[in-house]
Amino acid sequence: MTQKAILLIASLLGALSVIFGAFGAHALGPMLQASGRLDTYETAVKYQMYHTLALLAVGLLLFHVHQPALQVAAWCFFLGILVFSGSLYTLCLTGVTWLGAVTPIGGVLLIVGWGALFYAVSRAL
Repeated sequence: MTQKAILLIASLLGALSVIFGAFGAHALGPMLQASGRLDTYETAVKYQMYHTLALLAVGLLLFHVHQPALQVAAWCFFLGILVFSGSLYTLCLTGVTWLGAVTPIGGVLLIVGWGALFYAVSRAL
């Protein structure tokens, strides 16, 4: 993934975090409260935003640090957001409960992303 792609994806995911958060609080609020999934939806939005910021940091680090592990971190953050937050959004909106079993895969990807970021920084600076 190129530096430009990382920064563009982070920008898009950041905007989507705000949109999903607002949509969940306003348009979906009553439905999420009735289904008991409001906390789950909020977790999806928070994790998406936190890891979008991490992805943005990786993109910005690439201006100064040229470590292959940063590419691993970027991919793990991106895929982790898709799998972790995406499975939670889908669970909340559809009630398909087996998706809860997919969510930890996204969590592992996010953790690996942080590990790759740690490794890249420790090797480069």
